[in-house]
Amino acid sequence: MSGAFDARSAADAYRALGLGVPVSSRDVLLQAPDIAENGGSVRITFGTALPGVRRVLLLVDRNPAVLSAVFEPSESVEAVFTLQVKMAQSSTVHAVALMQDGRLLAATKDVRVTLGGCGA
Repeated sequence: MSGAFDARSAADAYRALGLGVPVSSRDVLLQAPDIAENGGSVRITFGTALPGVRRVLLLVDRNPAVLSAVFEPSESVEAVFTLQVKMAQSSTVHAVALMQDGRLLAATKDVRVTLGGCGA
């Protein structure tokens, strides 16, 4: 899995994890600000309430390390997480849920990062 954290694109991260291309799904939660005034600390909530989740991923396209987080929740926890992540610049954020049946579900959102409240 460590190779996935070295990936420079979402596609490279998926390949390093042995995954295919995710399918967009309303069952995957992704909450992030439309505009983040401080890229050093962007609050993102992501995951799914679907049963049978094997792994939940968070990816930020334009970060030096695209893969920001991986969780492997047990059935006894709700697979929804909130993190503060650094974002180097405005980017598309991906929340991905790998299901036990092999489905790969995702939600995406564009987040604009500003510098000191001014557009970057």
